[in-house]
Amino acid sequence: MNIRKTTVGAGLVASSLMLAACAPMQSAPKAPEKAKNVIMIIGDGMGPQQIGLLLAYAKQAPNSVIANGTTAFDRIAANGNMGISMTHANNNLVVDSAASATQLATGQLAGAEMIGADKDGNSAESILEKAKKLGKSTGLVSDTRITHATPAGFGAHQSHRSRENEIAVDLLNNNVDVMLSGGLRYWIPESANDEQSAARQELEALSEGSVRIKSKRKDNRNLIAEAQQKDYNLAFNRSQMAQADGKILGLFAYSALPNAITENQTKNDPGRTIPTLKEMSEKAIGSLSQNEEGFFLMIEAGQIDWAGHYNDTGTMLHEMLRLNETLNYVLDWAEGRDDTLIVVTADHETGGFGFSYSANDLPHGRDLPGNVFKEQQFKPAFNFGDVATLDTLYEQKSSYGDIFYSQFDALENDQKTPANLARIVNAETGFDITEAQAARVLATEDNPFYTKGHQYLSSKTVPKMDVNGAFFVYQTDDNRQNLLAREVAEQQNVVWATGSHTNTPVLVFTQGPGDTTAPFGKVLHHTEVGQQAIDAL
Repeated sequence: MNIRKTTVGAGLVASSLMLAACAPMQSAPKAPEKAKNVIMIIGDGMGPQQIGLLLAYAKQAPNSVIANGTTAFDRIAANGNMGISMTHANNNLVVDSAASATQLATGQLAGAEMIGADKDGNSAESILEKAKKLGKSTGLVSDTRITHATPAGFGAHQSHRSRENEIAVDLLNNNVDVMLSGGLRYWIPESANDEQSAARQELEALSEGSVRIKSKRKDNRNLIAEAQQKDYNLAFNRSQMAQADGKILGLFAYSALPNAITENQTKNDPGRTIPTLKEMSEKAIGSLSQNEEGFFLMIEAGQIDWAGHYNDTGTMLHEMLRLNETLNYVLDWAEGRDDTLIVVTADHETGGFGFSYSANDLPHGRDLPGNVFKEQQFKPAFNFGDVATLDTLYEQKSSYGDIFYSQFDALENDQKTPANLARIVNAETGFDITEAQAARVLATEDNPFYTKGHQYLSSKTVPKMDVNGAFFVYQTDDNRQNLLAREVAEQQNVVWATGSHTNTPVLVFTQGPGDTTAPFGKVLHHTEVGQQAIDAL
């Protein structure tokens, strides 16, 4: 019995060895694919709601300017992967742009309003800096300022986002190969404010009069001259940008670039000096792609956020169209390539935006040809919104900021009346307000959140918010824009929850070679989005 068992056991062992010998060799686990180039596109303030606004306009507006209703988001979703990401900073529910950009750039948790640092306040190496070490070229493009929170999170290390003078120095010291944006004011010496100074005259000549020369520095450090010493080619207008090559520093505005409504109105002007976001992105990719080792590029559509802060739906639609145009260009450039990972996401959502149905302007009953309605009319109980509203939003002629700052505030004091505000609003938008509504927009109150010395809360008299005033933190006059939004909300079928950010998870769209997009197709946190981009590079 024992001998038989042993014989059977030996036979099984022999059979197993024979089968193993005949089986194919198991290969080692395949290493994840890498991307030669990584392009990260950030829609600042672009939550799912803002993408929803673009999609609604593209697919439902009777006169949409988007051919066939197909957006760049449709394209990247069809050809890549899509996930969702939480955005919060360390120990916070809600994030600001600085901490969020830092988390995307470094893959590490950051504290609120810090730049390029981990939650403990230590400098954290960014994907841009890692790319540099790999011999790749690097670039930052933004339609705000190059020293603003989002680009700063990728190329600087500072205790607070407001330290833009210091951020400019960090960007220069980081040798970012291509920087295209606004914000000249942080790069030029304080002495340039003197019209007779040599610094002022030199800058006027360099910029060909294209940019307002005024400094916000508190010293006479001339970062433009330092950039020249570091072999940067300078550009202050479209023509200079077109001619520049190699390392490029392009600063096309004193502060931010024009909003997207203005950009759209001037796009075909042959005398236009300021490049569009698409043009800057095209220049950056054209320059950076000359490096055979590859590149990292961050592109920010930053003014989606600003329109969200001021609850300006028409301007926000145009900002989304500006991003759509830029993303379409990037997707066109990448078509047919197998070496480039594209990551499109947001740092957070701004405003708590949404279309909503209401009790205002209830629909009338109408006949329908279907058999279900033979004996009664089709008459919904509420106003679910007319798609023609989307066209009216697109037709807005000025941002709310321009309505107040460039037009209403330019009037003589005795002309700053509700009647004149209503006249301007009704001429610049398709949503008319009455004189009484304009009076509500202009009403003021003692600041219930007055904080002496605070950057945003130090005014003793502020626009009267009434509802949820604590969430409209940019008080000084800016809140007039939010109040205007409230007055036209019923006409637009639009609701806004706040004048600041929400913690709404944002979408993450990716397209790239092999399995590089797979890790993004799930529920993530922005530190994971950043780390996955670093790993892919």
